[in-house]
Amino acid sequence: MTSQEAAAEAAAPQRRSWSEAAAVYLRRDVLIVLFLGFSAGLPLALTGATLLNWMSEFGVNLRTIGLFAMVGTPYTLKFLWAPLVDAIEIPFLTRRLGRRRGWLVFTQLLLMVTIAILGLQDPSVPFFVALAALFVATASATQDIVIDAYRIDRLAPDEREAGMGSYVAAYRVGMLVSTAGALYIVSGFELAGGLPKMEAWRASFFCMAGLVGVGIAASLLAREPAAPSAEPTSGGALQRVVHTARGAFVDFGSRDAALAIFLFIVLFKLCDAFAGAMTVPFVRGIGFSREDYANIVKIWGFTATLLGGFFGGWYARQVSVATGLWVGAILQLASNLMFAVQAAVGVNHALLAVTMFVENFTGALGTVVFVVYVSALCTNANHTATQFAVVTSLAAIGRTYLSATAGFVAEAAGWVPFFFISSAVAIPSLILLWWLQRRGHFETLTKPTGPLAADD
Repeated sequence: MTSQEAAAEAAAPQRRSWSEAAAVYLRRDVLIVLFLGFSAGLPLALTGATLLNWMSEFGVNLRTIGLFAMVGTPYTLKFLWAPLVDAIEIPFLTRRLGRRRGWLVFTQLLLMVTIAILGLQDPSVPFFVALAALFVATASATQDIVIDAYRIDRLAPDEREAGMGSYVAAYRVGMLVSTAGALYIVSGFELAGGLPKMEAWRASFFCMAGLVGVGIAASLLAREPAAPSAEPTSGGALQRVVHTARGAFVDFGSRDAALAIFLFIVLFKLCDAFAGAMTVPFVRGIGFSREDYANIVKIWGFTATLLGGFFGGWYARQVSVATGLWVGAILQLASNLMFAVQAAVGVNHALLAVTMFVENFTGALGTVVFVVYVSALCTNANHTATQFAVVTSLAAIGRTYLSATAGFVAEAAGWVPFFFISSAVAIPSLILLWWLQRRGHFETLTKPTGPLAADD
């Protein structure tokens, strides 16, 4: 065999490997998860960055804006009603569509209604805006519970990383559509349609409610996962809920170093959330217009989100869970320092493009490796929804409560020190990651192996 033939033979498996890696993203179930990811990301930004833009334009102060992070409370408490998703059937929908798909369509219909209600509110009355946003967040958190359970139960083992990468990329695209896209719609109705600002914002929220139809279409086209082998229970619906909740919590509580695992889940995305709570007020506050923000987020944020999500899905297959978490954590920390540079420089469109690219790429990659980790913690298909809701509720504590102080810190410290502080917030999670790795925690994890569809 010649050296050229030997080189060609060595290269062939790599070519097949890349081809197979790309082909996974085009499988039906992975594509369904992708569109469900879009549906999941859409409402989160509406009660986050878009809501902050709306409030900023109508003169709400920084401290109140910062406290609006607490609108995300349902994402933190969703584990309380997650057992309902595992144990209760939705009348008519479950019978026609199945256990997971029935819940998907139900929560998506709720989302359409609650987003429209939010759009009808007056931002000069923050209480009612917050109440309507809580309704949206509750419907959104419930949809997340069902999507996470569907994704874990439905995807084959060799599809999981690709599914997570697709989900995260589409999730962040949904967030971009409901931030930059929503702002474009507001401007379009103002300039082309001649609507007053309040009416333009209202029309934008109605358009976002209509886009939830993407998730409904995906749910109707999806294949229902096979029902897991039932655990023995007695009594009615309430007993099933209690049994499901107890089983999920016992599984988690019996893990070695359970408290450290819980703390790590809370803290891993905190530095990202802490800076994210003030990103919109920062960009607008230092002199960028609504259109500047929307243009740069659309072009560079969209590109970076796709690259970060799909690269994260590929990268997660190449490295151990621990290595992926180290890389994701360090990149998230570094991305906050880019905002400190932006704060020092001021209004510079090219630098903002770089900053938003870095933030979206690292955020998407960090989310993928984090979802890979928490999915590996969910091992029992009888209560996948409850288990995953527990860990993602813990992750939401940082985004919802700990990051709610960001406005006070930014107001007291100034923008440059604030972003250095937000980077330092990552240090406790790095210490916990080091400790868990030394304890051998990641060596005990296996990829979840939930059932596939009944028609497979």
